[in-house]
Amino acid sequence: METDAAPPRRPVPPRGPWQETVRIGAAAVVGVLLWLLTGAMLPRGCAADSCSWFVTGDPLVALGCLTAVAWRRRFPVPVALAVAVASAASALASGAALLAIGSLAARRRPAEIAPVVAAFVIAPLFTTGLYPVERPPGSPWIQLSLQLLTAGFAVATGWAVGARRAEVLSLRERARSAEREQTALADRARVLERNRIAREMHDSLAHRISLVALQAGALDHRPDLPDEERAVLVRGIADGSYRALEDLRDVLGVLRAEQPDRPEPPRPSYSRVPALVDDARASGMDVTLTVGATGEPPDVLGDVCYRVVREALTNAAKHAPGAPVRITLDGAPGGALGVVVRNGPAARTRTGPSASGYGLPGLAERVRAVGGTLDHHPAPDGGFTLTARLPWPDDEPGRTAGTDEPGPRPSTDEPGPRPSTDEPARPSRPGDEPERRS
Repeated sequence: METDAAPPRRPVPPRGPWQETVRIGAAAVVGVLLWLLTGAMLPRGCAADSCSWFVTGDPLVALGCLTAVAWRRRFPVPVALAVAVASAASALASGAALLAIGSLAARRRPAEIAPVVAAFVIAPLFTTGLYPVERPPGSPWIQLSLQLLTAGFAVATGWAVGARRAEVLSLRERARSAEREQTALADRARVLERNRIAREMHDSLAHRISLVALQAGALDHRPDLPDEERAVLVRGIADGSYRALEDLRDVLGVLRAEQPDRPEPPRPSYSRVPALVDDARASGMDVTLTVGATGEPPDVLGDVCYRVVREALTNAAKHAPGAPVRITLDGAPGGALGVVVRNGPAARTRTGPSASGYGLPGLAERVRAVGGTLDHHPAPDGGFTLTARLPWPDDEPGRTAGTDEPGPRPSTDEPGPRPSTDEPARPSRPGDEPERRS
């Protein structure tokens, strides 16, 4: 069942005084044309007696109607109804009536339009005596038809104007909504970028500064160190501080708009894990690396593996200074890359900076992003264990381990022949790998 439910009303934009003047002037011009046409139909010389309403009352009623239509936006239905009825007694007010009906039709509410149109069509039947015009037989039906056609034209025009106005308002609202959405997306992108930069700075700088703090703590804890060892620690502190500054410059360099071609810092990778372990050893940590992986994992897994090892070393330097740290890497394509880092209890009093609380949660997010799992818990002997399992897809096999990546190779501390590259590689187990110790 159809109803006359009106569409939701939208706010009409304010109209300037010149626009309103043009509309009322156009209504007056239409009224003057109809008034002159009516005058041409009157008998000659009737202005002094029977046609006095045409030259006196008609213009006065028209003036009142033109004044009333100026309030049609504030009181649309009363003004339209009053002008429609008054126009039956004034040909000069016909333009004002059409303007009022069209303005009301722009609201697109049939329940309001119907009574006004009915009044506009029927009211002239009661004012036929005001103008002594000879009418042919059947003229009432002709007059009704003309009035109905005129009202229909005004309603159709007003309805089209209202539809266009609603469409313009809808497009403006969509544009504002799209702008708000774009602003929200830009804000979200900025937040995500700030979080990414914060994670990068935490991951890189926290590791460097923790090693510097570890060496500085050794100087404070061992005042009886020989001058040679003291000089080594001082050089390590200076070198670590310089590297931390370089890491900071690399991370912030990508934000410099005046250097769009500045290369990004090298990304962490699986092949850089030995260098990371060597840096930790150079700072005085007791680190052992055991590699049992049969190849090199994809770059994404290598990135996460490097970050897991770096975060574990950073936490060990902070919370367990002097404790031995053992790192085990194993896995193969089609399975999972396992990263296990165990450290013993602290060998001396902790002197490093306090924990930020963002390292392990951020690391867990990176591990989950590649579909892996991260577990960390205290060990029974008072140490700590960090374990990560990263899925290693079989459709992206790692490259054969070479001299620039971690892989099964003899310890550099013991002389011995290196394996021939002509022999086929065989799967190795963590127990078969010689350990790299400081």
